[in-house]
Amino acid sequence: MKTVLIHGMVMAPTFWSCFAPSIVREGCAAAYPLPGHSPWTLDGLSGALETTDIINAYALAIERDFGGEPVTLIGHSTGGFVSLLLARHRPDLVSNVILMGAFACGRFVGQERLAARILRLPLLGRLLFIRLFTRWIATRETFRWGSLECVFDKTAGWETDETIAAMEQVREHLMKSQADDIVAFVSWMSQTSIIDELALIDVPVLNIIGARDAIVSPSHQIHLSGRLPRVQTVILDRVGHLPMAEAREKVDQLIGTFLLFGPLTSSRKSDLVRSATPEPFRLPLPLGS
Repeated sequence: MKTVLIHGMVMAPTFWSCFAPSIVREGCAAAYPLPGHSPWTLDGLSGALETTDIINAYALAIERDFGGEPVTLIGHSTGGFVSLLLARHRPDLVSNVILMGAFACGRFVGQERLAARILRLPLLGRLLFIRLFTRWIATRETFRWGSLECVFDKTAGWETDETIAAMEQVREHLMKSQADDIVAFVSWMSQTSIIDELALIDVPVLNIIGARDAIVSPSHQIHLSGRLPRVQTVILDRVGHLPMAEAREKVDQLIGTFLLFGPLTSSRKSDLVRSATPEPFRLPLPLGS
């Protein structure tokens, strides 16, 4: 099985070292960063970030790392947004899409991302965003408490020595990112929507929704599903914005069932489960030059 994992806003590819679904580790997988998130720098960018530039960069990476063969995209939050864009514009490179906490436009009705709202403030918006971002990732504790806002049940016990270490690696990765690059990406995201194109996405999609998601409203995620022609939707109760962490066993089961018994043809299924020496789970692979 060939899989590409794309993390959410202000996270890092190393996030998946702990939270990738079990079935993904049995094949060949790569975790790619979002634009502006280390190691994908936007040095030399002239003008605004363009959607075509983002799509082309991911497409080139898939062609480079997987020989142009279709991959399963697993996208969390903003990574889901990017996965939908890829499935829409480069369906030749996408076999399936798995979404968790995803959205279909950067500024959806009734709720705009906090980062985007801050950037929209006149004069001081950009400086305030950079200051808050810098303070958030400054220490292990500030980053931990900010990340906990994504989790519904704070007592669920998802924090272990393994997950705490993984999140610390994420923070260290973010400290290598340039705040101005993050600003450019957030600005692009807040002006981009794929809502009206969802009906044109002709690949199977599994949409996993946390019923208590406080970051991306479940109603928006359900609305997203309603516009996709080939979608399986699962709503998990007492789960917030991090299903893969808050309900790991259930999410593993859902994704495994979807890939093994869902939309794939019999020939593709045999490729998925054939005995072979699995390639290592690779982290991270930079895009671009």
